[in-house]
Amino acid sequence: MRLEELAQRQLTYDEVGSTQYDEAPEGLHRLEYRERLGDGDEVFRRAADALLTWRMHRTAGIPITATDTPPQVGTNTLGRLGAGMVVPALRTRTQLGLPVPCRVVRVVDEPDCQGFAYGTLEGHPEAGEEFFLVTRDSDGVHLTIRAYSRAATWYTRLAGPVTRKAQYYAAKRYAAALRRLAGDL
Repeated sequence: MRLEELAQRQLTYDEVGSTQYDEAPEGLHRLEYRERLGDGDEVFRRAADALLTWRMHRTAGIPITATDTPPQVGTNTLGRLGAGMVVPALRTRTQLGLPVPCRVVRVVDEPDCQGFAYGTLEGHPEAGEEFFLVTRDSDGVHLTIRAYSRAATWYTRLAGPVTRKAQYYAAKRYAAALRRLAGDL
């Protein structure tokens, strides 16, 4: 699967925009994860920048390429779940693992809130939407991740609760990566 091919792919769920609401659409599993990143304008700026340039994903171990940086509605992304491997003879990095194609369906660009939501495209092992938001509040700078999803393949249906645990683990990795990139350790 290549990034250029994603423009022809369709979203794999009907509940587009669902992550802006508190309740999960019927039949979708809900994940809500919020973590404090630090304090101050500089932490907010660095965290928002790392999120909107895809560095949070890469630092968390999800290699990702995108058609646009920063993301905008319609941006296609292609990530990989699995290990990357350098092939010495070719001096290139080969990505192994499952492709995770997505399309940005919403962008938040406000003075104290920066983020985006992307939805799964055909070929993704899950069907649903994930929202990443960096906020500056009176009690600090936070990352909130909200996702609604269901299994889209036989192997994610078979994995059941393991898939949900993996999603929670990924959210923790995203937050840890963003906390490091924001520089308020």
